[in-house]
Amino acid sequence: MIKYKTSEEIAIMREAAQIVSRTLGLIAKDIIPGNTPRQLDRKAEEYIRSQDAVPGFLGLYGCPSTLLISINEQVVHGLPTDRAFQDGDVVSVDCGSLYKGYYGDHAYTFEVGEVKPEVQQLLKVTKECLYLGIEQCTVSNRIEDIGWAIQCHAEKHGYGVVRDLVGHGLGKSLHEEPQVPNYGKRGRGKKIQNGLTIAIEPMINMGTERVITLEDKWTIVTADGKPSAHFEHNIAVVDGQPVILSTFDYIYEALKK
Repeated sequence: MIKYKTSEEIAIMREAAQIVSRTLGLIAKDIIPGNTPRQLDRKAEEYIRSQDAVPGFLGLYGCPSTLLISINEQVVHGLPTDRAFQDGDVVSVDCGSLYKGYYGDHAYTFEVGEVKPEVQQLLKVTKECLYLGIEQCTVSNRIEDIGWAIQCHAEKHGYGVVRDLVGHGLGKSLHEEPQVPNYGKRGRGKKIQNGLTIAIEPMINMGTERVITLEDKWTIVTADGKPSAHFEHNIAVVDGQPVILSTFDYIYEALKK
């Protein structure tokens, strides 16, 4: 069952999302050759707790970390390690916060040093997919319209759209109804209504759409070993239109984009 939110609940969820946004901005400068995912994880946990919130992922479903950090062919759910970032890596950082009983949850894929042009293009198109999906999140549409827009744009560029992982409803639980696939047919799925709060998160692969879960039971990688990109925003539907609760502005400021 979809849990539609009041304006008061959406205001709290915006704060939860913004805590995540600021956390991603805080660590953005640290995603450089020589630093490690585990260093970022410690810094993120400390900051989230300083904001009267708690890490949204830590302990949930047995997750051992504040951040999920996925490098190159890792699609999502990479566990932080002491393997240092290297020049040319692309690094997806997914972060959650729990603030006043509500979750924020979003992600950004960073470039480390000099990244190959074809990989830069993958990141560019994946971010475009995110915003094209958000545009479809109006009360005149249905849930699969979001995935349809994402799928069309990604496949137009020859990329694989991950089927095994989806966006989701968001609120007092990290994962609520509805599921929000990154593929679909126009005009299908549940009707979008005011008060809907969801996480839209295209996961787009340079090659095959197929993915494999590693032995750690967390890290998901592309089946062909080619790079993947992941961007995520939190959205509320207000007055018939999508409102983005999270922001990449703190990241852009840190990176001077």
